[in-house]
Amino acid sequence: MSTLQEFLNSHPVDNLTDEVVVSPRFKDKDGNILKFKIKAMTNKTFDDLRKRYTRVGKGRKVDFDAQGFNMAVVIEHTLDPDFKDADSIKKLGCTTPEEYLNKVLLSGEIATLVNKIQELSGFDIDMEALVEEAKN
Repeated sequence: MSTLQEFLNSHPVDNLTDEVVVSPRFKDKDGNILKFKIKAMTNKTFDDLRKRYTRVGKGRKVDFDAQGFNMAVVIEHTLDPDFKDADSIKKLGCTTPEEYLNKVLLSGEIATLVNKIQELSGFDIDMEALVEEAKN
């Protein structure tokens, strides 16, 4: 067995997680930075989300809903905090995880979180490249 094969067998990517700093805005009562716990996207999840947010319209024009894709990536791949927590959603008067996400995070924080999740998932490309891939 090759060294690379041994490495792969010893380092499966399912359940790959990390704790990341998203913004200096998130601090505990003692001023310590709070980290978000994220998990990597699987190939299947990436493909499912890409298909869900890609629409073929008139004249076979392809539209990719980057905002919807990004929100789904954050909601599905952030373990802590849990953006799907029903009590939190209700407490802030929201009805969906998407509403809750938009109520508690700034646009730049969502973008940072998406980038961190993509990096953990092995992507070293920007969103424009993902949009182009989704169109093909």
